Amino acid sequence: MIERSRLDSGLRVVTESLPELRSVTIGAWVGSGARDEREHEWGASHFLEHLLFKGTQTRNAREIAEAIESIGGEMNAFTSHEQTVFYVRVPDSHFASSFDVLADVLWNPAFRPDEVESERRVILEEIGMRDDTPDDLVHDLFARAMFPDHPLGREVLGSEDSIAGMARDAIAAYHGAHYQPSNVVLAVAGNVEHGAVLDRVAASFPTRADARPARDCSGAPTPRPVAVVGRDTEQAHLVVGVRALSTTDPGRYALTVVNQAFGGGMSSRLFQEIRETRGLAYSVFSYHSGFEDDGYFAIYTGTANERVHETLEVIDAELARLVADGLDDREIERAKGHLVGSLAMSLETSGSRMRRIGRAEVVEGDVPSLDEVVARVEAVDAEAVAKMIDRVFRDAPRTLAVVGPHEAADFS
Repeated sequence: MIERSRLDSGLRVVTESLPELRSVTIGAWVGSGARDEREHEWGASHFLEHLLFKGTQTRNAREIAEAIESIGGEMNAFTSHEQTVFYVRVPDSHFASSFDVLADVLWNPAFRPDEVESERRVILEEIGMRDDTPDDLVHDLFARAMFPDHPLGREVLGSEDSIAGMARDAIAAYHGAHYQPSNVVLAVAGNVEHGAVLDRVAASFPTRADARPARDCSGAPTPRPVAVVGRDTEQAHLVVGVRALSTTDPGRYALTVVNQAFGGGMSSRLFQEIRETRGLAYSVFSYHSGFEDDGYFAIYTGTANERVHETLEVIDAELARLVADGLDDREIERAKGHLVGSLAMSLETSGSRMRRIGRAEVVEGDVPSLDEVVARVEAVDAEAVAKMIDRVFRDAPRTLAVVGPHEAADFS
């Protein structure tokens, strides 16, 4: 059963009680990410994701880790452009003590100068690792070209210069401004009751009702057509895409069906044509990234450098065929079947249940039941698919990002 509460502080609490499980996952969804950072704060959200595990006023990093791992639990976090999420998954018998550890991490960071410097070095290594991984770097390069000079185009990690120059007090100030109860969704799933969660909130969460800084949702500039980072790599890594839908657009279910049929699996058009028929690539797929007010649809593949243009021609041809002919009924039904089946199988742990209800509450302000989500997918018909293809792909300017031994002039 899913229950929701909004407290006087503005904190939203959503729980899913699953008494058949023997675990509980607690997630704190902070509604700020990379797009909420000002120029001098670039990378602050991700920096905080690391720093909050380094120590609180009463616990050091080892004590935080031991408190969770000594009972068989796991604790982690991730940062996106619009959220930063901290979570613990533990045996249900340790719910209360683990909740208090997460609350301490979230609300009482120490920001000790030596720990800030230690984690600064870790993040700089993470940036270097990303830059040495071309199939990761190309997605950041694509986003930068899709949203040029805009917060949605900034790398979540920040840059070497921004991280190296970010002062301890600036990070603490960002935490003080954005880590407000009104900017947090607490999502809990597993063998726990809603009332027990509210009791722990009352015991360990702040009650202030301050608001975070307003998010700038001004429109993004026109995408750049080509972005290239030269690397001496064995393969060229490519991302081709167009602007698409926001996370709450009513057409998102139709786009999800289109994505699955076009490039979402081994039976998809892209996989069959590029890998199975032509042998141009080992990895090829499409995906949709949505934000509060915008989004994009993208295709990734990695191919031999001498076959880059042939691969791009095949992608262009498949996109043209999608616009001209759409999807047939069999493709639509097969895509819907995959989405419904994979949804059911993906929700077999308390962690996956927490992620579903947390994200839904943050993004949509509501948590539809599984039956409602399935019904929305099943309601996508040929007409909805045709309208979505026309809306997103017809005459849409494309952006190409390339990482490999190439220059922008190679794609003019």
